[in-house]
Amino acid sequence: MDYSFRIRKGLYLLFFLSLSGVLCVSIHYSLPEEKKSGSVVANVLKDLKLGPGELSAHRAQLVSKSSKQYFQLDTHSGNLFVNDKIDREALCGKMDSCLLLSEIVLQNPIKIYNIEIQIKDVNDNSPKFSKKEFELAVPENVPTNTRFPLESAQDMDLGENSIQNYTLSPNGNFGLDVQSTEFGSKYVDLVLETPLDREKETQLGLTLTAVDGGVPQRTGTVLIKVNVLDINDNFPQFTQSEYKVKLKENSPHGTVVSKVEARDLDFGSNAQITYSFHRVPENIEHLFYLHDSTGEITVLGPIDYEKETSYHINIKATDGGGLSGHCKVLVEIEDENDNAPEISVISITSPLAEDSPLDTVVVLFSVIDRDSGDNGRTSCSVEMHLPFLLKTTVNNYNQLVIQSPLDREKVPEYNITITATDRGSPRLTTKRTITVLISDINDNSPGFEKAKYEMQLWENNIPGLLIGSVHAVDLDVEQNAQVTYSLVPGNASGAPVASYVSINSENGNLYVLHSLDYEQIKEFQVTVKASDGGSPPLSSEVVVRVVILDENDNAPFFLYPLQNSTSPCNDLVPKSVEAGYLVAKVVAVDGDSGQNSWLSYELLKATDPGLFSIGAQNGEVKTRRALLERDANKQRLIILVRDNGHPPQTSTATLNILPVDGFSDPYLNIASVSQEGREEDGSLTMYLVVCLAAVSIVFLICIILFVVIKMQKKESSFITQFPPPLPEIPETSVDSQSGSLSRTYHYDVCLTGGSLSSEFRFLRPLIPVFSMGDPNISQNLRISSVSQDTPDQMEVQDHRELVSK
Repeated sequence: MDYSFRIRKGLYLLFFLSLSGVLCVSIHYSLPEEKKSGSVVANVLKDLKLGPGELSAHRAQLVSKSSKQYFQLDTHSGNLFVNDKIDREALCGKMDSCLLLSEIVLQNPIKIYNIEIQIKDVNDNSPKFSKKEFELAVPENVPTNTRFPLESAQDMDLGENSIQNYTLSPNGNFGLDVQSTEFGSKYVDLVLETPLDREKETQLGLTLTAVDGGVPQRTGTVLIKVNVLDINDNFPQFTQSEYKVKLKENSPHGTVVSKVEARDLDFGSNAQITYSFHRVPENIEHLFYLHDSTGEITVLGPIDYEKETSYHINIKATDGGGLSGHCKVLVEIEDENDNAPEISVISITSPLAEDSPLDTVVVLFSVIDRDSGDNGRTSCSVEMHLPFLLKTTVNNYNQLVIQSPLDREKVPEYNITITATDRGSPRLTTKRTITVLISDINDNSPGFEKAKYEMQLWENNIPGLLIGSVHAVDLDVEQNAQVTYSLVPGNASGAPVASYVSINSENGNLYVLHSLDYEQIKEFQVTVKASDGGSPPLSSEVVVRVVILDENDNAPFFLYPLQNSTSPCNDLVPKSVEAGYLVAKVVAVDGDSGQNSWLSYELLKATDPGLFSIGAQNGEVKTRRALLERDANKQRLIILVRDNGHPPQTSTATLNILPVDGFSDPYLNIASVSQEGREEDGSLTMYLVVCLAAVSIVFLICIILFVVIKMQKKESSFITQFPPPLPEIPETSVDSQSGSLSRTYHYDVCLTGGSLSSEFRFLRPLIPVFSMGDPNISQNLRISSVSQDTPDQMEVQDHRELVSK
């Protein structure tokens, strides 16, 4: 009755909500229980006045109001099918009306249709007694027409399918009296029709049969053993005919519900009272325990307010003589907040386009709490930082809509946690996480990894060589993220860029189309465009600078002596020179750049390998020792120049050196000099190069001293003065005895106009160098200071001194 009343209240609430603007229509169907899964209940299209396909178009959903989905809806045909076998007795128990409530929810706009399906009873249960055998103790002096209440059989079916009558097996003492209660149930009393005589028969065996009214008819039987007792003339009497108690649901096992008490005025065994349940449903014995001697009722099984709100328990007190008394116990169950809200998702829009407009419905769901009162009232919430807003509609339905723009590149998916909380104490909460994927639109252009690329390429490359690769990334996905590369039309060094390079449209690899020469083009720039595959496509550009690297593909070239010249190159050197004298300076150039143009010189061949050396870096040809009389009158040097490339390239040139005694010497006739044959190769050592540099420095110092002396004497002559270089003291120019002082020489150069040759005379040193501690130092100094003879005398004297050394 209470459950039916709550259903009627819910229907009234739905009616008032329908007046507020939301369409709510109720449809009623009936269905026999035990129908197989897949059985058709009805077609809702005609009742809802909808056409074919409208259920699918409005995304119709069948929402069950019970904890189990017993039906399913075919949105194409409109047929309502049985989803699971329905047992009316398990679903509604003894309730007269068994309704399964569901709702058909249509979206855009929201329409709600209430479906009430009446489950009809079928005769699928036989009457059943709680025991197979009952024992009844009856005193022999019990008068006729005495009634003995018997335990009724239980039949889970209703109406005509429930118990309609009882029959008793033929006997000579007892008959049956079947009566109906105000609730429609049957109870039976055993009526003594003829007096008992214990001396004739101490025990009677009777068979009680319960018969229902279904088709086919079902029956249940029980054996009644009647024990005839001696006289017991007092019946047990309860202190109260009815007990009322309240019990909280989910009370633990062993909780005391109530305690009944009965009294018997008899003595002895006739006054010993035993308590037992009487005419109670089977589930009462599973939920409560009655102590047979104390009359205390305790909790035995789980008490659930949502299944049953109250229990009516009949208790019988039987004394030792077989007499009994009866009472009723009414147990009212108090609701506890023991059911958390249930979140049922109706529809989810996933994937969701990132450009979806605001207020687009993402999730539609309902929340149900099976508790009552405040325990059954719920509220919902979602996280605050999400771009979604929760809106509440009618009948506990909620919508999750977009409240701010979406961006898939920032957040590709959302895990939305819906929290439902009831108002009970303590409050119970249910959370459900829903994943919504965000679909991509083409709103991002490709972006290159670098703002500008620089690539290097060796000259003389192979056509089709890979220079490098550019790479662009598009934050979109799938087709919108497929990047293709192309060259932007333009010129590089006066020619189209497409004539220099090409690009792979798929991976961005750049290839050179033909061989390049560093000496002609050192670098160029191309612009690469990256486009995605969206509609419309988006693109971006980047500048690629291609630098040509130099290879060692040019051999050094001699400028002096001129390479490949038809006339020989001759240089004059006085025979009186000492080690370190600068004879000539070789000059070569290289068309390459960088270290490929770094040149080094070496003496490949020489007439006398030990006489001359060449500076590896500056190309200066110097004497390694003083010229001797036995040295050849013409020295032929083959000089090799090598660059620093890999592999290095070399060139050679020939230099002729003519030792002469003076500028008037007939050997100065350069035109008469003929080339000599190839001479033996020789190797130079580093100390000879250093000696040559030292002699040159000493020579310059001597010239300076000589000019100073001449200016003091104010003598005029045809002497050209050479400016002194910065003083140097090479290691090889130090005297072999002292190692501290350097030698200084004086040179006279006589130039004659119109002559093909010049005269170079080597004079004696103005300041001789002696070893430290030499006793002849003062004497030698005096000789040097007065030896200012004619130039010829000085030359002869100096020449002799050198020869003697």
